[in-house]
Amino acid sequence: MSDASASADSRDFQYRWFAFGDLNGFFGIMFDNVTVLAFLAFILINIFDMPGDIVYGKIFPGTAFGVLVGDLIYTWLAFVQAKRQKRNVTAMPLGLDTPSTIGIAFTVLGPAFISYKNAGMSPHDAAMQTWYVGMACMIYCGLMKTFFSFFGNWISKVVPQAGLMGSLAGVGIALLGVVPIIEIMSAPLVGLVALGIVLYNMVAGIKLPYNMPGVFISVVVGTILYYIFGAFGLVGLDFQMPSLSVHVGFPWPTVSFINGLKDAINYLPVIIPFTILTVVGGINVTESARLAGDEYKTHEILLVEAFSTFVAGFCGGVAQTTPYIGQPSFKKMGCRAGYTVLTGVFVGICGILGIIQFIVDAVPTAALAPILCFVGIEMVAQTFVACIPAHYPAVALAFIPNIARVIAIKGNYSEPGVFEKLIDDLMTNPTRYLDEKLVIPALGNGFIFTAMLWGAFFALMIDRKLRESSIYLMILAILSLFGIIHSVEPSGNMYLPWNLENNVLRAVPYQFFMGYFILSLLLLALSLTKEAQEVPEHLVGEAVTSSEEVKVEEVKTVKTEEAKAEVTAEAPPCRFS
Repeated sequence: MSDASASADSRDFQYRWFAFGDLNGFFGIMFDNVTVLAFLAFILINIFDMPGDIVYGKIFPGTAFGVLVGDLIYTWLAFVQAKRQKRNVTAMPLGLDTPSTIGIAFTVLGPAFISYKNAGMSPHDAAMQTWYVGMACMIYCGLMKTFFSFFGNWISKVVPQAGLMGSLAGVGIALLGVVPIIEIMSAPLVGLVALGIVLYNMVAGIKLPYNMPGVFISVVVGTILYYIFGAFGLVGLDFQMPSLSVHVGFPWPTVSFINGLKDAINYLPVIIPFTILTVVGGINVTESARLAGDEYKTHEILLVEAFSTFVAGFCGGVAQTTPYIGQPSFKKMGCRAGYTVLTGVFVGICGILGIIQFIVDAVPTAALAPILCFVGIEMVAQTFVACIPAHYPAVALAFIPNIARVIAIKGNYSEPGVFEKLIDDLMTNPTRYLDEKLVIPALGNGFIFTAMLWGAFFALMIDRKLRESSIYLMILAILSLFGIIHSVEPSGNMYLPWNLENNVLRAVPYQFFMGYFILSLLLLALSLTKEAQEVPEHLVGEAVTSSEEVKVEEVKTVKTEEAKAEVTAEAPPCRFS
């Protein structure tokens, strides 16, 4: 073909941005986003008793608006990319990040609301202050994402996969496993049937008749069972018909987040790991799109993710946006850019008009809870796929802080007067060791950060990189000293240890610090031994030859890339997990 012909073809190219496949893509990604919004409302209203008018009228409009903004910008990037490549491309899908949305609801918004009520605020005022904190967290997330977008590849290489993924899996097994199961078993006639359908279709992978969507059918069947048997008093003791009230709200820009900036700092140990995970996820998603033929720039994708999260917070949102896993799958469906436009507009309208309220009011909690269980199961399963078998113990260790957090939540350690009475008892009758009623909430405070660092230091220890492992232990020591993790305060607040009220409280940060510090020094000393310098078998494999010039790090990189390739190939076209 001559240069003139090629130039003519380039000028004649027109991007066909909408195709039939966009409808399929729209329904898939839209349902994910609507379901995440329903989860958010379910957790805040049903579990923490937050007023619905604040959730639907204040929190939802800005949260949904972030999705609208991000999807529209990704649509525009698809047009830019199509012009660059002179071919039809598939837009990058974007939506609410499921793990962090649910995690922040359980670990930031809910606890903040309870603490404000315990401090004497009315439920309405406590909910408003919680909203300010949620907005401030998104402002922090947006700023951190912008910063991390320049170092995302470095972070994904420095922090072992067992640390990054293990902390997320811990959320799945504890918060998304234990808590929803309690809701399911509170109405087993509804919950067990709905859970069975989800496990049958989504986990076991068995198709339902006519290829019906398992998640949707589980909700429908569970809801029908609730209303049929509930009317006869066979489901619970207080059967109620759904409320049809609507809370319309608009995502007006506001600087009210300033009221929550100070308190939100206390939750940085929770939101920083979630931010890092979405950045690393964005890098992996962009790479999968590149392998599928759509050469998006990683920096652009991450900056849009950061901007849409920032805009959500500025307009009242409390949940991160992120590019969804499975862009190649949407490409195979025949999607172009129409599905991102439809998703953004539909989710935005749902948030503004309060449509999600109908879903939450009409669907019983026992029918929604199985979907949370599915998300948790998938988070755990994908972690074991992404990590090499030798690092499984590190992943298991990362579960423990999450479990401690659940015990602390169920133990009502933050209830008014409980903590004060405990301290008075310990002052009068001191124990030989740190009391478990102090240790459990301390272990659970900052649990996401703790889990990530625990998984990282143990994975490096397994790889016999003891010096790097000791660095993570030193980080743990410093963070624990100031309550960034392992805070002795029930609220999880940070502090200067010498300013704590009494010796009982001061003993916790100082002992945690010394434990991590001495272990760090011990690993540094052991790194000099002959045994510690031997290359472990799982890093040698078949790729290591007798040549002394072979670098173990290169072998590990190859194995890691192979694992990532397998995850990318098997990933579903959604970031539901």
